[in-house]
Amino acid sequence: MNKPVILTGLRANNDLHIGNYFGALLPLIDMAKNHADEYEVNLFVPDLHSFTTPIDHSQLHSQIMHNLRLFAAAGLPLDHPNIRIYRQSYVPAHSELTWILDCFTGFGQMKRMTQFKEKSKSQDILDLVEQLHSNLTTQVDIFKSLENTGNTREQFLHKVMVESLEFVSQIIANEEKVEHIPIGLFNYPVLMAADILLYGATYVPVGDDQTQHLEFARDIAERMNGRFGDLFVVPKPVKDQHTFFGKDQGLRIKDLADPTKKMSKSDDSDKGVIFLGDTPEDAAKKVMSATTDSVGEVHYELEKQPGISNLLQIHALLSGESLQAVIDHHNGQQSYGDLKKEVAEQVSEFLVDFQTKLAQVDDAKLLAKLETDEKQMNEIANATLLKVQKAVGLR
Repeated sequence: MNKPVILTGLRANNDLHIGNYFGALLPLIDMAKNHADEYEVNLFVPDLHSFTTPIDHSQLHSQIMHNLRLFAAAGLPLDHPNIRIYRQSYVPAHSELTWILDCFTGFGQMKRMTQFKEKSKSQDILDLVEQLHSNLTTQVDIFKSLENTGNTREQFLHKVMVESLEFVSQIIANEEKVEHIPIGLFNYPVLMAADILLYGATYVPVGDDQTQHLEFARDIAERMNGRFGDLFVVPKPVKDQHTFFGKDQGLRIKDLADPTKKMSKSDDSDKGVIFLGDTPEDAAKKVMSATTDSVGEVHYELEKQPGISNLLQIHALLSGESLQAVIDHHNGQQSYGDLKKEVAEQVSEFLVDFQTKLAQVDDAKLLAKLETDEKQMNEIANATLLKVQKAVGLR
């Protein structure tokens, strides 16, 4: 590889929705088109990462291929020699390097990862422990101030014991839930580091929720280089990543049913999620049923009118107009139905157009590209892995 490497990917654990399309897939395709002449662009399906959360394993393989078709339908130039697509699990070096890096990673460092604490609910346990400690400290101070009146102290101690047992019961209940959290969710930042370091990636466009993991990839690369010599290219710091990829367009599509949370492809209910595979009719119905408010006028107010603001953002993304132009056009309208109808029509037209392109994807061409690129990526990854294996004494 003579050119700097850009690496990114999208998980294949479910169908993508329009938020994924505008927030991740389309920027990814635009990045590939704009930088492929100057950089090696690696677009991979991180299928091993799919196991960190519950999935339908019988659908995973078909979903992987479906996501690759989405790349092509969104306009990825498959014939560009500097753009490579591959499946993570088809390059075994990812798994082997992960194990080696695991053995040089501290438990404490992984335990502090924000995403793990959020997804595993382990933060709930920490919060309960802190509450218990605070409560006991307060009660001890009160106990010390009480006069030695026998029953008063006995009654007080009984009250403290009951409250403490309630806290402990909650902690035990949460610990039982954590028992079922897979280890893969705990250490998947190490697998992500392997994904990056195997190919000497300099730039790794990630969302805000992944920046901590990117910093870990830099940290483990520097740690290994410091101990064993020049093994890995260290990715650029997060601030340099943001400078390189430019400013984010700032629009975040929210759930139509609950506009206070982001649209998520892993949502238990799909009532507020517009998937790329939805029929145009079903998608339009979801828009028409979108949660709004009782204000009675259209205004862009993220706090006061999250549902209306969300529809305005979707309108801007689908129309290609600036958000301000869309706001100016609809501001003050007293019919939410008119706005919903316009957005529903846009969503329907978008899906008709995109699904037509998806149906036209040449599967034979896509598979040929995959096989060629995966052979090349194995060669690159194995060369890096061999260098690491020699450094740690395995070869």
